[in-house]
Amino acid sequence: MTLADIKIVLVEPAGPLNVGSIARVMKNFGLSQLVLVNPKCDYLGAEAKLMAVRGFDILESASIVNSLPSALTGCKRTIATTGVDHDWNAPLEAPRTALPWLLEEVGISALIFGREDRGLSNEELNYAQRFVRIPSSREYSSLNLAMAVGICCYELAQQAQVLSNSDSEVVKSIPDTDLAPVELVESYYQQLESLLLSVGYLFPHTAARRMEKFRQLYNRAHLRNNELAMLRGILSQVQWALGKNNSK
Repeated sequence: MTLADIKIVLVEPAGPLNVGSIARVMKNFGLSQLVLVNPKCDYLGAEAKLMAVRGFDILESASIVNSLPSALTGCKRTIATTGVDHDWNAPLEAPRTALPWLLEEVGISALIFGREDRGLSNEELNYAQRFVRIPSSREYSSLNLAMAVGICCYELAQQAQVLSNSDSEVVKSIPDTDLAPVELVESYYQQLESLLLSVGYLFPHTAARRMEKFRQLYNRAHLRNNELAMLRGILSQVQWALGKNNSK
């Protein structure tokens, strides 16, 4: 896998100067896929162009979508950046530790960044399989969005260089895991939630919170296509059995 296979996803960016700076730093380090989720600024305007300089072509070719799931279509691995501790078991990792994982899988991966003022919501974090927090001073830990993207792009470029210089035995050691793409895993979550509501395990007013736990569990498992097919087969069989019993 190469840097060209990694999407940089910005959720509702509000600053054109930031977006332009991000395009420039992506160009600096060899990344080219920029996805903007419901942008709140003129990403092709004069301010963005001023900061992008020779990276303006990245802005011109950016994909614009209205939701994070749409941005992640086709992705097999996803990492989200966050500066907030959460009450789930997934650790917050340093970029140097986590980001090389995006380069180990054949296919498209995504690195997700949140809003300048409040980052990513819990619901949006549920679409990630791993989480990155950039270590910084306790006295002032908040990083500018473009700076955060720049640090991550640098770490990705460094790791890509290491892999390109590695001998064949090291490259062969990277597993081809046939990970299920995000949109297929999402359809499984919808099927699971529907079934659990129908049998009374979930209740409408608490379903979203309970489903977060299931998402975190399965995201840590990094489901393969055949494993996902098995799980969906189980749900389908349970649904069939419930319908059969109800018809008697």
